[in-house]
Amino acid sequence: MTDPCIITVAITGSVPRKEHTPAVPITVEEQIESTQAAWEAGASIAHVHVRNDDESPSSDPDKFSRYQEGVRKHCPGMIVQFSTGGRGRAAEERGSMLHLAPDMASLSTGSCNFPSMIYENHPELVTELAAAMQRHDIKPEIEVFDLSMLYTAFEMAKRGELSTPLHVQFVLGIKNAMPADREVLEFEVAQLKKHMPEATWTAAGIGRHQLTVNHWALELGGNCRTGLEDNIRFDKDRLAASNAELVERVARLCGDYGRHPASCREARRLLSLPETVPAA
Repeated sequence: MTDPCIITVAITGSVPRKEHTPAVPITVEEQIESTQAAWEAGASIAHVHVRNDDESPSSDPDKFSRYQEGVRKHCPGMIVQFSTGGRGRAAEERGSMLHLAPDMASLSTGSCNFPSMIYENHPELVTELAAAMQRHDIKPEIEVFDLSMLYTAFEMAKRGELSTPLHVQFVLGIKNAMPADREVLEFEVAQLKKHMPEATWTAAGIGRHQLTVNHWALELGGNCRTGLEDNIRFDKDRLAASNAELVERVARLCGDYGRHPASCREARRLLSLPETVPAA
């Protein structure tokens, strides 16, 4: 039996718009349809941002609710992960949908510079979001854009502010943050195993680094993230046709490394999540 790889599909993000690629799903209906196709292609986690009608980032709990209901109806067992990310969203709104109790939610444990903005995660906001996730029994995915964020997560777990085992995502390839460097990823993984041996991890490569980081994660025994949030291109010659196309590529790559795409049941077991979810 080969080792499972959890494939996360980041379907929309905060940045890509229809003018950049017609494939990016903006409305809730488009997002559900795109997620279902990605689920059928092998994804077991859906990472979602919602958008306003003008395509700007939204914190509307109703949109998150309708998305979650649609995924639970059309993608049985798939893990729903809400973004609490800070691009274009007021800090006080970033956890406004956590009462909907998704399976998971992203949690960045520090701030860093992006090329055109400060990605700000004030310590008080991080603590508040972590407390809300514990209150609603949501498993955080710790987003590590810089090395200090990993050590902050360790300290929060020791204080009981984060439930264990941790699940960490290493984000590589954003300018001014963590570079897409194999040795950097190996060091981060080694530190995670040293401090939190039971933790699980995923790696995400941004832009042209997406496929390269997919290879590294598969070889190093981690899990993979793909999707139009991170890269709207399939390769240097063309845009990706859909989120499903990007997931299909990772699913095929799994076999090259003695791996297979984790089923939703396997992913839930690996992440210590309940095997059953509420009906839509």
